[in-house]
Amino acid sequence: MIAIFGRLAALAAALVCSTALAQYPNKPIRIIVPFPAGGTTDLIARIMQPKFAEHFGQLLLIENRSGAGGSIGAAETARSAPDGYTLLMVFDTHAINHYLYKTAPDPFKTLEHISLMVTSPSALVAVTSFPPNKLQEIVAYAKSNPEKVTYSTPGSGSSNHLAALILERYGGIKMTQIAYKGGGPMIAALLGQEVNISFFSMPLMLPHIKAGRMKGIAVGSRQRTAQLPDVPTLGETYPGFEQISWFGILGPVGLPREVVARVHRETVRTLQVPEVRGKLVEQGFEIVASSPEEFLRFVQAESEKLGKVIRDNGVKVE
Repeated sequence: MIAIFGRLAALAAALVCSTALAQYPNKPIRIIVPFPAGGTTDLIARIMQPKFAEHFGQLLLIENRSGAGGSIGAAETARSAPDGYTLLMVFDTHAINHYLYKTAPDPFKTLEHISLMVTSPSALVAVTSFPPNKLQEIVAYAKSNPEKVTYSTPGSGSSNHLAALILERYGGIKMTQIAYKGGGPMIAALLGQEVNISFFSMPLMLPHIKAGRMKGIAVGSRQRTAQLPDVPTLGETYPGFEQISWFGILGPVGLPREVVARVHRETVRTLQVPEVRGKLVEQGFEIVASSPEEFLRFVQAESEKLGKVIRDNGVKVE
């Protein structure tokens, strides 16, 4: 009799779980953006939000939980119930934060990779008060003024920081990093002339470059971009020097396969909506919309590659 009741209880639990999955989502979904409002990840989330919510048939609430290069928001996601009601949008720091921050969760053990959504070339920009106008001029200035050239980043180990380290290696120079809490504060610092230069995701820099508020020095793509055809690539000065940013969506590990499939499907559908796609492409993003398996392999490769750069340069969080 006890065995029968046990089987009935298990069957009832399975039916409840199956019903919940079939009804997913039946309440608002929280999307954690682990950076302040105004940054590139936040921009992507807000461009996608209306159609994403429409496809899910539920409200999508964006929460900016910044700190530790994105680790604070990632850790909160990792602690969340694996039910599909807490998702995470990440920047490329996701692949290396576990090398740098004690608060960072292991990205491969605690988070479910759902889709690599978009990529964009980085842009090297300079403030208008900084005399150099070309990459070669910045390198020459830095050689004459060791450690005097300042650059902004969202933290040690970020793609912005690693790009500056690679430029130092190519140019044989030494500059000084000034760290901020995310893209929004970095833009404010540039507009306030608090730093000299910055590697930044190109979409956020486009309006400022076109308005003359910042100087476009170089782009990190292999070829010049349609949005900034007069701005040379990094590779034109240093062959092989490319710098691309990427953005993806994840959830806590243990998400049911049906939930992963639903989130992935709506992510891809949203990125394919002409209105959403048009806004992203216009600003310099390339749509990827990868599978979960492709995204996981990509992050693993990035983590291994950039982990070596971090070790070789002795990068540590201050």
